[in-house]
Amino acid sequence: MPVHSLPPAARAFLGIDFGTSGARAAVIDEAGEILAQCRHDFHGAQSAALWRTVLFEMIGQIPFALRNMLRAIAIDATSATVLLCDAAGEALRPPLPYNDARATAEAAMLARLAPDSLATAPASGLAKLLWFQRQPEIEHARHFLHQADWLAFLLHGQAGVSDYHNALKTGADPQTLDYPAWIKQLPAATLLPRIVEPGTTIAPVSGRIAHYFALPRDCLVRAGTTDSIAAFLAAGASQPGEAVSSLGSTLVLKLLSGNRVESAQHGVYSHRFGHLWLAGGASNSGGAVLRMFFDDAELQEISRHIDASQPSGLDYYPLPEPGERFPVNDPFYTPRLTPRPDDKPRFLHGLLEGIARIETQGYRLLQELGATPLTAVLSAGGGAHNAAFAAIRARLLGVPVRAASHAEAAYGSALLARDGARLLYSHHAR
Repeated sequence: MPVHSLPPAARAFLGIDFGTSGARAAVIDEAGEILAQCRHDFHGAQSAALWRTVLFEMIGQIPFALRNMLRAIAIDATSATVLLCDAAGEALRPPLPYNDARATAEAAMLARLAPDSLATAPASGLAKLLWFQRQPEIEHARHFLHQADWLAFLLHGQAGVSDYHNALKTGADPQTLDYPAWIKQLPAATLLPRIVEPGTTIAPVSGRIAHYFALPRDCLVRAGTTDSIAAFLAAGASQPGEAVSSLGSTLVLKLLSGNRVESAQHGVYSHRFGHLWLAGGASNSGGAVLRMFFDDAELQEISRHIDASQPSGLDYYPLPEPGERFPVNDPFYTPRLTPRPDDKPRFLHGLLEGIARIETQGYRLLQELGATPLTAVLSAGGGAHNAAFAAIRARLLGVPVRAASHAEAAYGSALLARDGARLLYSHHAR
């Protein structure tokens, strides 16, 4: 719908996605139709200053008429990407990204306290908080925030609030919306954000933000979610047994399940999802390793020469560097990328097949641990558009594989902005 044809009383909703490779924004109307979109691709190192600039630039790119009709905003971002902030919400050190595993000593200490907790992994938010605690800036710290928390704070001005999706790997209990007693006893626990349900209204945008961007003063900022769960919301899965594979820089699996399954040993965890659970895990394999060898144009062109009905004959475990989270949980896991044939289609075939095997192994593991059996997979992210990859995955998974209703996580966050927490309860238990 063209912007100029919108009725005066029209309501619009903004979803913003900060992923590993870039940021996206989507504006939808009450019917879920997309009114505007924009994007920013990241190149090189990321920083809090960059995120702030990109956030404000993308809001500024939304047409004035739409900005003036925004009723709510929700932001998703990469889980376990965290910042240490002062009382004013300014970052005291560079953020630690989701895959930063430097906190090995801290993770070992946490594992002695609670060996079955997700928060005991070296890349967990809680392990990173304890690593921050040993840095000199800690004396000025007042808030420990996840990336989505901090970005939302820039809009509403109230630091110290997180959603139970982003806070899961920091040790939050999604059933109680609180941290367990053993975490509360840690000296750094005073820096942890309070936990709310995704989609909960935190506050209206601040007066400064409303004035600068010509937003309504009553435009709400809602608690967000992680990028992979936003992609799940966008995809359109609605029944237990349906899953969404987010095929971006990394491979993230989410299976809608009637049962909660957890296994720190395997990097498996379940996010609360209304009355159901999203069982899943995140592999370090994915598009990042493909881009070590091919650009996007090459990936599309070379893929046309792959016979996806036949195995490649190569046994790869594609990782950009040592270390894996799921379905193998080993920070020192070694990539397998040899032998490398001179034939480019065969090499790419082997890489895609290796990623598909990891996906298959991941869903098989979830079912072995008690999740609802897999019935269909929806594909989101950049890899969802590769026909050869989809055919390879369908052959290995043994269930229908189809493209998601909407592929962008920003669309899922826009739905969360529109519907609030009730969106999580619109999926159906059998």
